[in-house]
Amino acid sequence: QVQLMESGGGLVQAGGSLRLACASSRNIFTILTMTWYRQAPGNERELVARIRTGGTGIGNTNYADSVKGRFTISRDIGRDTVYLQMNSLKPEDTAVYSCAAETYGGNYWGQGTQVTVSS
Repeated sequence: QVQLMESGGGLVQAGGSLRLACASSRNIFTILTMTWYRQAPGNERELVARIRTGGTGIGNTNYADSVKGRFTISRDIGRDTVYLQMNSLKPEDTAVYSCAAETYGGNYWGQGTQVTVSS
């Protein structure tokens, strides 16, 4: 079982920055990957960024094309937390951002945090 708690969402003007955090109740070395997804009203959920936190390839990351060069995913091993640094935000980044943990025992989701970017 993994419990995830997101934080850091809010309202920001276009061009601004936010940092989201996803705190895990379990040591992230025991989690294979942690992924940030987002879903805007009327849209399908999309993968934003993923980081390998356990197993082979720890630290490897991948990003959606729409956020490459603007967003950075990172992990804090001591805090069992994954971050999403979001810079140069655009109105189209507005969505509910959720983190997910992939484990051998299943996948787990947080509740999500709202990010709103005003133009």
